[in-house]
Amino acid sequence: MLRYRFLFEQMVRRELRQKYKGSALGVLWYLVNPLVLMGAYALVFSVLWRVVDIPDYPLFLIVGLIVWVFFAQAMLAAAPSLVLNAPLVRKVRFPREAIPASVAAVQLITFLVMLVLVIPVALAVRGTLDPALMLVPLIVALLFCLVLGFSMVASVLHAHYRDVEPVLAAALLPWFFITPIFFRVEDLPGVSDHRWAGDLLEWANPLAPFVRGLRDVIYSGQAPSTGTLLYMLGAGLIALAIGVVVFRRMERDLAVVL
Repeated sequence: MLRYRFLFEQMVRRELRQKYKGSALGVLWYLVNPLVLMGAYALVFSVLWRVVDIPDYPLFLIVGLIVWVFFAQAMLAAAPSLVLNAPLVRKVRFPREAIPASVAAVQLITFLVMLVLVIPVALAVRGTLDPALMLVPLIVALLFCLVLGFSMVASVLHAHYRDVEPVLAAALLPWFFITPIFFRVEDLPGVSDHRWAGDLLEWANPLAPFVRGLRDVIYSGQAPSTGTLLYMLGAGLIALAIGVVVFRRMERDLAVVL
């Protein structure tokens, strides 16, 4: 990847141009989806149903939503990326991982834009200026490792089995609702009596600790627990390692299946 870094940079630039081609606001449109979701869930859960009692609930929501949007959008964009770039894969010799990696990098850029806008608001509203903020780059880096690993697996699997993209789109919906984005696991009914249920929701879902970790730092102004940090470290590195292994084993047939 270092040898072909110029090509990778050009692929990222191309993805950005294609993504926001003809758009007056460009990357700022990335804000629309999480803001609309934030408004809808804040209205439903804190105004209409009043089932949550969380201070500054819209801010609580938006921190979790930007993590989810980064993950989901990267997966959905990466899945068909090899198929869409089939002529390039067949004709040019370069690391094929660069294709899903460029898609994930574009989503990372838009995610960082959202973070830059959300963090000052959190500092002003929540007063969470704390040394724990220095952990944000680490959490973002580990989250990117997780997203990149999943993206590589999704892209190479979809190149071989074209059902992967629609299956993934369908799977992301229930995954969204079991991720602690609009609720805190400890606030769920019955969790205090059945601790295993809370642990299952929080630790069996690889995205949940990243939501909690980023929320701890930005929304609560405190460092994540040691267990959460270790989980993020392990999940990010393991996901990336699995992504690399699966991709390299299956990329040999790309010129045939594309």
